[in-house]
Amino acid sequence: MKTWRELRWVQQTGEALQPWLDRFAPQVAAGGVFLAGVILLLSGATPEIDSRMEWLRGLVPDPVLELSHLGGSAIGVGLLILARGLYQRLDGAWWTTMLLLAAGIAASLLKGLDYEEATLLAAVGIGLAATRDRFYRRASMLEMRSRAWVVSVVLVVGAAVWVSMVSYRDVQYAHELWWQFAFDDDAPRVMRAGLLTVLLAAGFVLWQLFSPQRQEPSLPDAEAMTKATGIAMGSRDTLAYLALLGDKQLLFSDAGDAFIMYQRSGRSMVALGDPAGNPARFEELCWKFRELCDRHSSWPVFYQVSSEQLPLYLDLGLELAKLGEEARVLLPEFSLEGSKRSSLRNEYRRGAKEGASFGMLSPEEVEANLPRLKEISDHWLRSKSAAEKGFSVGRFDPDYIRRFPCACVFREGRIVAFTNLWLSRAREEFSIDLMRYGAEAPRGVMDYLFIELMLWGKKEGYRWFNLGMAPLAGLENHPLAPFWHKLGRIVHRYGETFYNFEGLRRYKDKFGPQWRPRYMASPGGLVLPRVLLDTAALIAGGVREVVWK
Repeated sequence: MKTWRELRWVQQTGEALQPWLDRFAPQVAAGGVFLAGVILLLSGATPEIDSRMEWLRGLVPDPVLELSHLGGSAIGVGLLILARGLYQRLDGAWWTTMLLLAAGIAASLLKGLDYEEATLLAAVGIGLAATRDRFYRRASMLEMRSRAWVVSVVLVVGAAVWVSMVSYRDVQYAHELWWQFAFDDDAPRVMRAGLLTVLLAAGFVLWQLFSPQRQEPSLPDAEAMTKATGIAMGSRDTLAYLALLGDKQLLFSDAGDAFIMYQRSGRSMVALGDPAGNPARFEELCWKFRELCDRHSSWPVFYQVSSEQLPLYLDLGLELAKLGEEARVLLPEFSLEGSKRSSLRNEYRRGAKEGASFGMLSPEEVEANLPRLKEISDHWLRSKSAAEKGFSVGRFDPDYIRRFPCACVFREGRIVAFTNLWLSRAREEFSIDLMRYGAEAPRGVMDYLFIELMLWGKKEGYRWFNLGMAPLAGLENHPLAPFWHKLGRIVHRYGETFYNFEGLRRYKDKFGPQWRPRYMASPGGLVLPRVLLDTAALIAGGVREVVWK
């Protein structure tokens, strides 16, 4: 009975320690491997024990001794570098470290019977073997750049070289060629090992500085795009149609009836909006995305998500930041009647007096009118001194535009303004994407187009018309509000020179919409500024555009 209780206690203790092992095993392993690398380098920089070398004299050929000494120093540098990969839980780093530890044990014994070193390396290897399942990420070491780690490696190598110079300052070896094999003379051997160590460290630094950036992820193929199209059409949130831009990766649920669209930027994997498709798959899909980010040592980010799914993002261990509010007009209640709608009636009548008329183009008709639509789009971009964006907004791409119907304003039988439409199959919501007008468009053409669209949507039985986001709208103005809200309100107040925050909110407000918040779910703390920069770079088309535009 006592034995059973003891075994039970050991089992319970192991279960209690499991979360701590999962959390700290990579850090401990990285520290142990880094220490092993330091010991190998310092061992190669100091004289061997004479009695042990005397014993080896008749057993080990000179070339094997020399190669073991050189190999021990090279392995030491390798372990210093690989420690970073272990810290990041990389699978490839684990396998490579185990091979280097085995080689390091052999080198320690062959170069001077350093069984103490060999024992330490063996202990580190046993610890790594016991925690094998904690190293599962398949990311490349090329992506694990760290200035602090580079500095650490350089400092350790420099210390090893300094120790070797101090250890052999009184040794006469000027007559020896540095490459000459010599069993009795340690100094030339140390010179060779030191040179190799410095070259390896220099190679590591250059690799970190000049190695190419990670390759762009593969984009969805035609089959994936067809599947995404069907899911987006049935989704309640029309934001899902941005998957059809073809610039984002798609992660599907196991059943294939829901997806997350995302792009990688820096260390962030940024998912746009809530998952699209079958709501029953959202939790499974979000955890699948979270695991994907973890395997690639990336930060999971959900950008522009709705309030309905906030508990799910909190369960993922993410923090929330309010991005702004989205304007949606309830179409069954929309009308141009009444005193509150007098300004809208005036805008509508003015457009009609200036010869404007409304019409819809089917996707087939869009194909036939692409040259005219492109002409209007190019003029609009030039007039705004703007470039096409991406990720969270559409762009004029013929392969993209021809997928949707377009609402157009005509003047004298000629298209002067247009917007492509996202239509939900269940008629829950429809929204606009690109909004472009040409030089011939009458004043207030967008007001006229929006009013016509709302009247059309009401007639067609749609419930909501989505006018899009008003960034940084609806942030709390209380002294105890979160820091993000205070910062956002400062940007909202003083950033009008760069973006018309307040004007955009007032413009959309005149249509009488209902406002609903949109959030970003991401790791918080010190990571948040980096996440915001990565996300802004995606939307703007690169970090340079964020800085200069």
